[in-house]
Amino acid sequence: MHLTVFGATGQVGKRVVQQALNRGFTVTAFGRNVESLIDQDNRNEKLIAIKGYILDQKDIAKALINTDVVISVLGGAFDGNDKSRSLGMKNIIEQMKAMNIKRIVALGGIGVLNADDEHLLIDMPDYPEEFVPVGKEHQKAYEQLNGSGLDYTFYCPPTIIDADETGLFSTSVNYAPEPNSYQINAGDLALSMLNAVAKNEFVNQRVGICRR
Repeated sequence: MHLTVFGATGQVGKRVVQQALNRGFTVTAFGRNVESLIDQDNRNEKLIAIKGYILDQKDIAKALINTDVVISVLGGAFDGNDKSRSLGMKNIIEQMKAMNIKRIVALGGIGVLNADDEHLLIDMPDYPEEFVPVGKEHQKAYEQLNGSGLDYTFYCPPTIIDADETGLFSTSVNYAPEPNSYQINAGDLALSMLNAVAKNEFVNQRVGICRR
């Protein structure tokens, strides 16, 4: 299987890349500073590093050559002025359609999960105000995926801890897990996203996740 990972140099992205290589996948790692991924620990003939800009359609198209599945773990600022998540997703979707690639697993935030049957968590009065701008970016990315016709999975994690995988985590569909620790290791998030790829799980669903 050939994966393209957008946001490959972030705390989740770099773990997705390494874990995917450990599984024997071919990985195209896309980012503005991909040189940092190439070291003695992960030097691998199945790793293709592409330096590019998520708002450049030609860069995205180049990264998608021979791709079977896309994993998007795009990051950015929290102030709402950084549109790389929503505009980046728009560009990824357009190029996936042009190249007839159907499967994508993407990263958002907990606010895009359901609070109840009619409301998202981000719309609730007690949702932390400081997370609303970035949450709206995640929501736009999700809405684009939901209307894209692609086979998507949209992960909605709480606070991401910069730590490796333990395998000790819970997932749920469209709602946050209960009980909810409101934290998830970056390594476990990467692990669950790759499991969703390998097992073709959570298709056209949002995924809540937290560590146990």
